[in-house]
Amino acid sequence: MAAPRFPILFITASRVGDAVLSSGLIRRLADEMPHARFTIVASPLTAPLFRDTPNLDEVIALEKARLAGHWLKLWRQVRGRRWGLVVDMRGSTITRFLNARRRATYRPPAAALEPVHKVMEAARVLKLEDEAPAPYLFTNSKTEAAADALLAGGSGPILAIAPAANWAGKTWPAERFAVVAAELLAKEGPLPYGRLLLLGGPSDRFAAEAVRRVIPRARLVDTVGRIDLLTAYSLLKRARLFIGNDSGLMHLAAAAGAPTLGLFGPSDERLYAPWGANARVLRGPRDFKTFKAIDPQLNQVVCHMFDLPTPWVVAAARRLLEETAEASAAEADPPSLDDTLATPPLGYPDHG
Repeated sequence: MAAPRFPILFITASRVGDAVLSSGLIRRLADEMPHARFTIVASPLTAPLFRDTPNLDEVIALEKARLAGHWLKLWRQVRGRRWGLVVDMRGSTITRFLNARRRATYRPPAAALEPVHKVMEAARVLKLEDEAPAPYLFTNSKTEAAADALLAGGSGPILAIAPAANWAGKTWPAERFAVVAAELLAKEGPLPYGRLLLLGGPSDRFAAEAVRRVIPRARLVDTVGRIDLLTAYSLLKRARLFIGNDSGLMHLAAAAGAPTLGLFGPSDERLYAPWGANARVLRGPRDFKTFKAIDPQLNQVVCHMFDLPTPWVVAAARRLLEETAEASAAEADPPSLDDTLATPPLGYPDHG
C-alpha cells in the first residue's frame, strides 16, 4: 500500500538573497519526508529558483498587489486543500486561515537581541538551530545541460563576476571589477588562460560593460540579462572563483559551492555574509556601524564602496584561490573506479 502524500505549502521570501538563504529548509524537508509534495509560493523574481524541486506540485509566482491584495488572492488559491505543513518565511497572517496540521511561521527577532545570520534565522522556523540547513537549490538534467551548453567550446578555470547590486550604495565601481578580472586572468595571474563569466540581470548591462572589455571574446561568457537564476546557479557550480557585491548572485554562488568573495560596505555581514566554508567577506576600513552613521536609512543614492581598494580585492582573491586549491584539484581529478567502490557515499543524495 502506497504511503499517503504529505502536502507542504512553503511560502518563501520575495528577494533573491533571502530566498536562497532559506532554501536549505526545503531540501531538509524533501530528504526527511520522502512522500512530501511541495507547493512553493515565491515572487515572480524568485519563482524560477524552485522549478526543479523534486515532488513539486506547483510554484506560485505571487505578484504584490495594493492593500496586501496578493495575500487574499493566494488564500483563494490554496484554501481548499488540507495541508500537512505550512511554512511561511514572510511572516504573514495567511497561515492562521488555512486548514493545516502544522504551521511554522517566521518571526523577526527582537531588536534588542544580537543579530544572527539569516540562515540561522531560517533554521529557527523549523527548530533546526543545532544543525542549520545550508542553502541549497535543486537542479535537473535539463538545467545542467543548459549550463554546459553555455560553456561549450571553451576551457580553463572560470572566474565569475557579478558587478551590480540592487542599490548603488553597496555597488563597488565596475571599473575596479575590470582591473581585478584583468589581473587574475592575466598570463602571469593565478587563473591564466581562464574564462570570465559575467552574471547579472537585464538592468545590469551598463555595470557589466566595463568588465567585459578586459578579455577576448573567446574567453568571455556573457550571460547578463540572458539567463534565469537557476541556470546561473548551475553555471556557478562550475566556477573556480566568484567575486561580487552583497547580492542575490553572491548568495547563489556560495550555495553552489563556488569559492565566493563578497564585497561589503553598507551591509551587515553578521546577517548576510555568504554562507559556507569557502565563502569570505571583504570590506574597506569602515565597518557597518560607520555606514549606518553616515546613511541611517541606508537609502542614499551614492556609492559607499569607494574606500575598498582594488589591491585588497586582488589579494583576497589570490588568498581564497590558494586556500581552495586542494579541493579544486580533487574535483578536477575524479577518483578511480576502485576508489569509488571502496568509499561509502556521504551526505545527501544528488537530485540533479
